[in-house]
Amino acid sequence: MSAIELPVLLAGGYAVVLLLVAYGIDLLAKRAHVANDEQQTQGFVYHEDHDAWLCPEDQWLWPKSFDPDNRVMRYRGSPLVCNSCPVKDSCTTSDDGREVGRTVDAWPSSESARFHRGIACAVSVLAVVFPVVTAFTVQHWLSQVVLLGLAGVVALVGLPLWSHLRQSPVDPDGVLFKSLDDNLEERAVAAETLQRRLTSYASDRRSDGSAPGGADAPVPLVLGRTRYASERKKAQENA
Repeated sequence: MSAIELPVLLAGGYAVVLLLVAYGIDLLAKRAHVANDEQQTQGFVYHEDHDAWLCPEDQWLWPKSFDPDNRVMRYRGSPLVCNSCPVKDSCTTSDDGREVGRTVDAWPSSESARFHRGIACAVSVLAVVFPVVTAFTVQHWLSQVVLLGLAGVVALVGLPLWSHLRQSPVDPDGVLFKSLDDNLEERAVAAETLQRRLTSYASDRRSDGSAPGGADAPVPLVLGRTRYASERKKAQENA
């Protein structure tokens, strides 16, 4: 034991602390990203058996495209359904339907997530390098062996942080492959096309609200129209 020098203990302790810091950074970043994803899809429920999302208004969002660069599956609701939804203003500002993304990788699954994982990997590299460099500054061979062995153990323990470099291939059936730019361009074209197809009524163009029955006249129920969860709840409350 007398052959083990003080720098060995200091370098070993510092390497362990750095490794814990690396895992701490990764854990905190993961929690933050999970909370953000849950907030983005609040009220939406993913059904794996249908590979679709069910919104709070009981309407389905089906797979629309897959982004191979970001490894994200995008789901979108029907524009006709979303634009007529009573809670559209609080759901989406787009006229081509609400879109929800689902990452095929658990973690890290986005550029910002990989950035934080990269920071954790850099710290884990320092945890390995520090005892290796210290091994060249000690005098006793036993201290060198201990430091090099510790560096190997730290490298093995930190190996899971590099798991994002190994990605399984994804080839969803029946889904178009589109990048983020292509997806944004498609949504813009779809919204413009839908806007041109909208029927313009004389009562909508009147600014004085002189339409028969008044501007606030109730809209009669039309058979075959889309029924939303909020409308059913309101009908039950008024019953």
